[in-house]
Amino acid sequence: MPVSPSYRPDPRYPQLGAEFADPVRAEVFPKTILRFRNDRAAASVGLDTLTDQEWIAHFGRFEPLPGNIDPPLAQRYHGHQFRTYNPELGDGRGFTFAQMREAGTAENSLGRLLDLGTKGSGRTPWSRSGDGRLTLKGGIREVLATAMLEALGVPTSRSFSLIETGEELERGDEPSPTRSAVLVRLSWGHIRFGSFQRHAYFERPDRLIQLTDHVVETYYPELLGANDRPVALLKAVVARDARLTARWMAAGFVHGVLNTDNMNLTGESFDYGPYRFLPYNDPNFTAAYFDHAGLYSFGRQPETVFWNLQQLAGALSLVAESDALVDALNGFAVAYRAELTAAMLARLGVQAQGSEADEALVQGAFRAFAEGGERLRWEPFFFDWFCGDATRALSGPRGDLYAQEGFAEFRRMLAGFTPDRPQRLAHPYFAAPEPEELLVDQIEALWAPIATDDDWSAFHAKLAGIETARVAWGLPAQGA
Repeated sequence: MPVSPSYRPDPRYPQLGAEFADPVRAEVFPKTILRFRNDRAAASVGLDTLTDQEWIAHFGRFEPLPGNIDPPLAQRYHGHQFRTYNPELGDGRGFTFAQMREAGTAENSLGRLLDLGTKGSGRTPWSRSGDGRLTLKGGIREVLATAMLEALGVPTSRSFSLIETGEELERGDEPSPTRSAVLVRLSWGHIRFGSFQRHAYFERPDRLIQLTDHVVETYYPELLGANDRPVALLKAVVARDARLTARWMAAGFVHGVLNTDNMNLTGESFDYGPYRFLPYNDPNFTAAYFDHAGLYSFGRQPETVFWNLQQLAGALSLVAESDALVDALNGFAVAYRAELTAAMLARLGVQAQGSEADEALVQGAFRAFAEGGERLRWEPFFFDWFCGDATRALSGPRGDLYAQEGFAEFRRMLAGFTPDRPQRLAHPYFAAPEPEELLVDQIEALWAPIATDDDWSAFHAKLAGIETARVAWGLPAQGA
């Protein structure tokens, strides 16, 4: 392919060696029909100049990118799945395909190292009884999830490519046979908590040290001079996961499958299966139909992330003092409260005043949600009150609800805050009566015309609407 000057391959993961991944090849698919390409994400790594034919060659047939990983690598890891340890995991339907540098910034002139990883690219040594495939509907759901999460300021992988592959799949949780696809995601690293757990399970402190050094050198260069790298790494991961969890909560997002193999070392969420966005505030709301005990419900996500961090600390205890690791873990609660306050203020579009006033406003917002109950949908609340504009909120479709006495305290507190970049309200997005949402019935409505008539117009219109929302909200960028 003609290489763009901004394409900077930097394949670091293969340097870890054979104990960390297995070389694999993608399945040869009957068809390769391009359904989605993320040119904005591609531009960030110098791949936006690819023609559609070149795109399909690399992300449908997986011809290697110049100077990059060849062959692809299926990572090895273990993990707790619904808190039961599973030593038979690993990349069962995906692999790490390439690594390259993101465009540099003032804070990081070198640019972050990003991965291109696959989902649905075929069987690997870790597929167990699975077929290594992804349903087209599952791929569409992930494209939508990542777009919406990015728009709402959540650190997330980005769906890079979706190609339909022409196979018929049998699945127990959707009408079958169903169509197949291969997804490529752009992510800030695919090294998981379970990657560390695997080497702790086999009692290999040497490999834990090797993996720790790799993560620090690749993703946390500011820790290179740390006296105790495993402890310093855990502290940094605790801070990033406190931010991630807080932003999930502010976005009203329920991941659904928060296993330790679904959390990575960079504090960026990825791999979206039975996720949901809240229709209204409900701490007991679950995303996965099989989560009968509500282990991964909306309100339990902070507890779950902390439990997962404890498992990472347990793996690192083979190479670090337990007391120091416990001290690092103890920073989560304080960091999470601060990050939740910041995330909620960002969603309300107001400037911070000081910890007590800020926390009081956030508590007031949750009391307002409780007052509204099922009458008050999650996303419209932030849309209506963005930048603290009471006139706009009270004159909108939910104005009668907000005018009630139960919202008086919230109205009073919010009036004392200064709008943050109020010019954002001039965006045409905020003149609409309703915001973009991504509720489960909306996803089903987008899928129906694709399934019956191969009509993708509603899907692409939804993505365009979410992109408009992203620009209008102007929330923190990836990695911020």
